[in-house]
Amino acid sequence: MRLPPEFYQHTDVVQIARDLLGKVLVTNFDGQYTAGRITETEAYRAPDDRACHAWGNRRTARTEVMFGEGGRAYVFLCYGIHHLFNVVTAPENMAHAVLVRAIEPLEGIDIMRERRGGKNQSLVQLTTGPGSLGQALGITTRWTGQRLTDADSPIWIEDRGEVLAAEDIAIGKRIGVDYAGECAEWPWRFWIRDSLKGHRRKISCLL
Repeated sequence: MRLPPEFYQHTDVVQIARDLLGKVLVTNFDGQYTAGRITETEAYRAPDDRACHAWGNRRTARTEVMFGEGGRAYVFLCYGIHHLFNVVTAPENMAHAVLVRAIEPLEGIDIMRERRGGKNQSLVQLTTGPGSLGQALGITTRWTGQRLTDADSPIWIEDRGEVLAAEDIAIGKRIGVDYAGECAEWPWRFWIRDSLKGHRRKISCLL
């Protein structure tokens, strides 16, 4: 079942980042269906979070989508190479978002491998790190602003009934945001302890 709009529109982005663990991120582009269990996330929050693109409620052509109502995709280009997938959360004008850092591949694995260069990669390498994830699922900046809750959206997140206990979830500071001062120490990264986390890529594009 696709997550409904109300899932994304709570004001607590940190809780939403936790709640997204175990959900399933799906894409279906031109009949190429891929899906993976979300295993790692990071929360970002304007206006007080210096690691957030919209810190200080900064509105630009890129960040404007973050000020929309929760439930949209925010996809931005990092280092001119990596397309990073984020979920906008909270009511309109709050500019909160969750970066999805890793998934555990479930369906369409051959498609993912082809998108990642056709190499016989392990599942750990295939979709760990936000850049690898975006490439494997075929997500690009073309889809920024896409409403994930629309019935015809080619990107969506499903609840397949998995329930995680508190002890299944690890918590730490976000990766690659040392420039954000004291905000870099906030424990706003979450991951499933037994997930295929392997090679964690330290992409440092602030959100």
